[in-house]
Amino acid sequence: MASASRDAGKFVSLPALLDRNAETYGTKPAYREKQFGIWQTTSWSQTRTEIRNLARGLINLGVNKGDFVAIIGTNRPQLYWSMVAAQMVGAVPVPLYQDSAAEEMAYVLDHCGARFIIVEDQEQVDKVIEVQDRLSQFEHMIYLDPRGLRKYDHSQLHDYAHVQETGHGLRDELNPELDRRQSAITYDDICVMLYTSGTTGKPKGVVLSNRNIIETSIASSKFDNLTQKEEILSYLPMAWVGDFIFSIGQAYWCGFCVNCPEGEATLLTDLREIGPTYYFAPPRVFETQLTTVMIRMEDSTRFKKWLFDRYMAHARKVGGDILDGKPVSLGDRIKYWLGDKFVYGPLKNTLGLSRVRLGYTAGEAIGPEIFSFYRSLGINLKQLYGQTEAGVFITQQPDGEVRADTVGVPSPGVEVKIGETGEVFYRSPGVFVEYYKNPESTASTKDAEGWVATGDAGFFEPDTGHLRIIDRAKDVGKMADGAMFAPKYVENKLKFYPNILEAVVFGAGRDRCVAFINIDLSAVGNWAERNNIAYSSYQELAGHPQVMETIQHHVEEVNASVAEDEMLSGCQIHRFLILHKELDADDGELTRTRKVRRRIIEEKFHDLVTALYDGSEEIATRTEVTYEDGRKGYIAATLKIRDAKVVPVTTQKVAAE
Repeated sequence: MASASRDAGKFVSLPALLDRNAETYGTKPAYREKQFGIWQTTSWSQTRTEIRNLARGLINLGVNKGDFVAIIGTNRPQLYWSMVAAQMVGAVPVPLYQDSAAEEMAYVLDHCGARFIIVEDQEQVDKVIEVQDRLSQFEHMIYLDPRGLRKYDHSQLHDYAHVQETGHGLRDELNPELDRRQSAITYDDICVMLYTSGTTGKPKGVVLSNRNIIETSIASSKFDNLTQKEEILSYLPMAWVGDFIFSIGQAYWCGFCVNCPEGEATLLTDLREIGPTYYFAPPRVFETQLTTVMIRMEDSTRFKKWLFDRYMAHARKVGGDILDGKPVSLGDRIKYWLGDKFVYGPLKNTLGLSRVRLGYTAGEAIGPEIFSFYRSLGINLKQLYGQTEAGVFITQQPDGEVRADTVGVPSPGVEVKIGETGEVFYRSPGVFVEYYKNPESTASTKDAEGWVATGDAGFFEPDTGHLRIIDRAKDVGKMADGAMFAPKYVENKLKFYPNILEAVVFGAGRDRCVAFINIDLSAVGNWAERNNIAYSSYQELAGHPQVMETIQHHVEEVNASVAEDEMLSGCQIHRFLILHKELDADDGELTRTRKVRRRIIEEKFHDLVTALYDGSEEIATRTEVTYEDGRKGYIAATLKIRDAKVVPVTTQKVAAE
């Protein structure tokens, strides 16, 4: 803790680190952005100029110390600059999820009282205008992309480029004021306010100070030896704490380059072109990449499929040991080397992960099979455990001690303890200041000594000191016979199969477990095309008898695997159905970070849950959905319910649990 503070020295804010980087790294790249197929580079000295011009423009527009400045859009250098410019003038940046509906944005904008809003394009402008009459403190909006906005009322609308140009023109008049404001920033001033994903209710505004962000960035960077030479691809939501730490906190401390892709459609191409050395993705991204690989292999020649299967089997056997520097026979090393030439190397290149020195996944637990797949390729993928309230890092996995079933040891400067009920608690320099305008939640989450309740259940392994997270504390429960119920454990095993996109398991307080399944339309649709099976919708494909058979086979394989774990063997799935729609954040079933909102799903589809338990063979249902343009509608379906074979659990096992 003290070490990180000493390292921070006089750099008590991100603007102070920006000044250091402009002087130290000067012409070295700070940002790259792909525009019209061409990468445009901005150096650290140019970045400082761009941010100071914008900061003066914000002062001219009336931004005061303590104001909240909302920022909405995809990953763009100018929006990252907006966050630092807001900090430079003493304001507080509040990034929002760009795919949020206008209603969701209205809550956050009104809750924080944003006077100023900086957005990417017409889509975000329209959302703000739609709810503008509910934003009592809103005054000005700045847009980055002017396309489609020429005929709008510009009394409160301002072109980003014009605000910057104005700031540049007023540099002589406003430099003294800007310097005064920046020099007045303290280590305990607010750095950023990030809203939680709202898994169980309304999002909460998490207030993080400069101390929280900088201390966490220093400690985590030193843990994994991050340097100025790293390259990252910033594509995850800017409103998510992980992106803020990786793309701003660590980037400004280390001085490495942040690369912004052209768009979602070009992401994989841009990833391959950049070849990041430091890469982060939530489990869903790794799951999707693996699904893509498996689909391609199904479409490949018989020889390529044989070669892939042969060498991947060997990689699973020795790849992780080679990566961790453990003893492996010469013969196995030679065979792995050949596999790298013919299979692993080309595959990593296709995925854009050839140069990854360090990869992280977090946000929720990743399936152990998926995790092992990437590590077997020689990709140094690790799990970290964290929260918005911690400034991300609670635990990390040291090199050579990476496992799929633990999340590592406490990060530098972090203390972790397990409560009497099995809940994980922590305290660290990264612990948030408060929930904005919510003292009750602050007090119930963080005690007077700084210990934060995570809401997760876990335990430390006595022999290794590594933390194991079982599930969300509120989701972990007991079944009717007293056996432990941990749904996420089973759901992650199901999602290893490319055909399964999402799974939701129920069973707390019941005599058996049941599940909802979402098929992966890409993977199952590819199978249908190869087998000349026509379908016109997700719903039709999900109800196809052969798809049902395939999913049943997957469920029964997972049951066999779950049965091997004595503590969780009672979580086998007895009955399941394939949902008639994909779970969607717009319908409130997932958070914007793609986490399952379990309680809402259980309430929304209560008729389906009831049918799974009452022995019904099918159930007719009608569900409200939200279309892309915001309109509401309904879809009706009759869903088949299937029984799955389970492995008998002995009485002794249940009693022991």
